[in-house]
Amino acid sequence: MSTPAPGAAARTTPAPDPQAGRPSFRERVDALGNLPPFLREIWRTSRPLTIATMTLRLLRALLPVAMLYLGKLIIDEAIGLVGTGAIDGGIAEAWRSGLLDPLAVLLAAEFGLAILSDLLGRGVSYCDQVLSEMFTNAASVRLMEHAATLDLEDFEDPELQDKLDRARRQTMGRMNLMGQLFGQVQDIITIISFAAGLLVYAPWLILLLAVALIPAFIGESHFNALNYSLNFQWTAERRQLEYLRQTGASVDTAKEVKIFGLHHFLVERFRTLSQAFLVANRRLARRRAVWGTLLAALGTLGYYVAYAYIAWRTVRGDFTIGDLTFLAGSFRRLRQLLEGLLVGFSQVAGQAMYLDDLYSFFEIEPEIVSRPGASAIPRPVTTGFVFEDVGFRYPEATRWALRHVDLELRAGEVLALVGENGAGKTTLVKLLARLYDPDEGRILLDGRDLRDYDLDDLRANIGVIFQDFVRFHMTAAENIGVGQIDAMDDRPRIEAAARRAMADEVIAGLPRGYEQVIGRRFKTGVDLSGGQWQKIAIARAYMRDAQVMILDEPTAALDARSEYEVFQRFRELSDNRTTVLISHRFSSVRMADRILVMGDGRIEASGTHDQLMAEGGRYAELFELQAAGYR
Repeated sequence: MSTPAPGAAARTTPAPDPQAGRPSFRERVDALGNLPPFLREIWRTSRPLTIATMTLRLLRALLPVAMLYLGKLIIDEAIGLVGTGAIDGGIAEAWRSGLLDPLAVLLAAEFGLAILSDLLGRGVSYCDQVLSEMFTNAASVRLMEHAATLDLEDFEDPELQDKLDRARRQTMGRMNLMGQLFGQVQDIITIISFAAGLLVYAPWLILLLAVALIPAFIGESHFNALNYSLNFQWTAERRQLEYLRQTGASVDTAKEVKIFGLHHFLVERFRTLSQAFLVANRRLARRRAVWGTLLAALGTLGYYVAYAYIAWRTVRGDFTIGDLTFLAGSFRRLRQLLEGLLVGFSQVAGQAMYLDDLYSFFEIEPEIVSRPGASAIPRPVTTGFVFEDVGFRYPEATRWALRHVDLELRAGEVLALVGENGAGKTTLVKLLARLYDPDEGRILLDGRDLRDYDLDDLRANIGVIFQDFVRFHMTAAENIGVGQIDAMDDRPRIEAAARRAMADEVIAGLPRGYEQVIGRRFKTGVDLSGGQWQKIAIARAYMRDAQVMILDEPTAALDARSEYEVFQRFRELSDNRTTVLISHRFSSVRMADRILVMGDGRIEASGTHDQLMAEGGRYAELFELQAAGYR
């Protein structure tokens, strides 16, 4: 295969504007609206696991303050025993007398809480891991299902490709957000428990702590927005990097990379683009580190002011040593939790902006859909298809791909389309299958507008093999079975389709026959030649119980003899189906009932081979040129 260079990845490509696309404060706040649907999706993924992880987190949230308070009681009890001199007789005597029983109970209680905390933590990790995997799978399935509903036009739009790439990343990368959100709830409960303890001793310390941490929160929010902007603006370049990485290390491109010596060219282009992204990322990371350090110092200052105050109150006799350790520990943990909560909130807000990429993709609606009350396709088709002054232009294109096309495709007719590249042949069959709708005119099927029929039923009645057919890295049987997905397990039908396409000989030569994985992507795969792949693809068309068959250059990789045999077999087995053939080999289309000659998006001539040769014109000219080449 050829290896097209990614034009957008040229060395002269300017770096994205770092200011462009930066979300405003309002946009950051609005992004928080993505959290409720995100949480609802988690809930729908698994209610039992969601309840389990929240319950475990609730229990775990109360343990830190309980353990710290037990520590205070242990210290006060130990100091009390030392002060009374009750253990001067030795530990054995103190133990027998029961003086150590309260201390032992407190130590045992703290040990039990430590074990419980570890168990709860492991339970939370288990629930989060399983729930994360389930959510990722569910989101990926939803993305695939939604992508399947979109129009072909959408997939040919570079902007949608960028959006799809960002959405695909979010299905894999948003489970950190789930852990953060659940962790935020857990931390809030812990903060409330610590704050309740501090309120008893010194309420104003909480206010001091909150004021000291606000600057760090604002800084984190600012830099999270900048980080999102950077990733958003570099989406196209990151897709180019992925393309270059695939092209430089792929079995599909290895031959040409080696023959043309493209290794250094691709590596240099990758290095240039990746270095530009690294510089932008490093610049932002450096600014974040410097400002984060300065703003975090304010929080540290607030902590030591509070620590000094607690120490002074202890020296004055207002607090016990146990109180000192409890308050100092509570304040330190509260500071860490509040700082983590504020920073985490800014990170959650930042990640919520990434959810925009996922949800905005889900908001894209297809334009080519079935109308309400759409009719089923006639069975059988009686008159066929009629194009009435049809015109079509690809999105953003100035040139018409088809214009003023009038033609009739009769039921049961074998129609061949010929013409030079870009004449509009493939576009015409895409309109026939409603992969696109005309911009001008209309297409009729048995006298009714094609848009009046149910879209799924229409496509179920059309078997298409395009020139750029997909090579599925699956078993040979599955590669054929995808032509009629509800018959994937119907082995006799698959084998019959293979025989019709003369692919049975190819499959017979595979080590595991129909169960052999074909393609080199996986370890056990066996690759096929281009001609062998085309026979497999043609067998897919035979799998369909379709009334209309479209073969768009289906035999381009076959030699002339094999192509002739395939077409002859197809003609014999067409069972009076309406058929459209596209081929550049004029010798093969002679078996068609009628041949249409296309050029510049219009129909230039129509007739049988003999009629068109007698008329002269483009068909006769191209036929003679091709015949001369064979001679």
